[in-house]
Amino acid sequence: MGNTVASRAKLASGAAELGVELDESAQHALLSYLALLKRWNKVYNLTAIKGDANMLTRHLLDSLSVVTKLQGNRTIDIGTGAGLPGIPVAIADPGMQVTLLDSNAKRCRFLRQVQAQLKLNNVTIVQKRVEEYQPAEKFDNLLSRAFSSLQSFISSSAHLLAEGGQLIAMKGVWPGDEKEQLTSGFKINEVVKIIVPGLPEQRHLVICKKVK
Repeated sequence: MGNTVASRAKLASGAAELGVELDESAQHALLSYLALLKRWNKVYNLTAIKGDANMLTRHLLDSLSVVTKLQGNRTIDIGTGAGLPGIPVAIADPGMQVTLLDSNAKRCRFLRQVQAQLKLNNVTIVQKRVEEYQPAEKFDNLLSRAFSSLQSFISSSAHLLAEGGQLIAMKGVWPGDEKEQLTSGFKINEVVKIIVPGLPEQRHLVICKKVK
């Protein structure tokens, strides 16, 4: 598919269905990111997902599904891996300062290459374990699709949350039983069912906030 008229059209229409408007430069940047991911994947094994159309749906559109739920102007993507969803979020919303946090050196090398090549001035890359990261300024949005449970997401990263901030866990099927396991001091504010264009599987955003 590549960075063609057809792929840009598919990306733009899929994003629009998710409530995200992408101009031509954002479309170009997102598809350039996908091309870099494919190239580096041959050596670095960054993703198991193969095929242009599949990657566009499962990486780009899936990541963009969270954009309209973000608040404020500081977001951290915890356990970002190959930069998902953080890089698509940063490209779609240039006003959002996005920190990509991962402890793996080779993944961070890839992310720095993406940042340099696509000139992403609103992206910061931090190679650290989440428990060890102590930023000077906290975040309005804690974002992750890397954690198996809400409880482990909250317990390892709640120290990064600004006053009034939110944690957003990107989930597939939402069984609902994790609600009972939450740390005291946090509540599930909203569970949003997302329809990602072209994706047959279920997707949910689980949004948690501190209890006042």
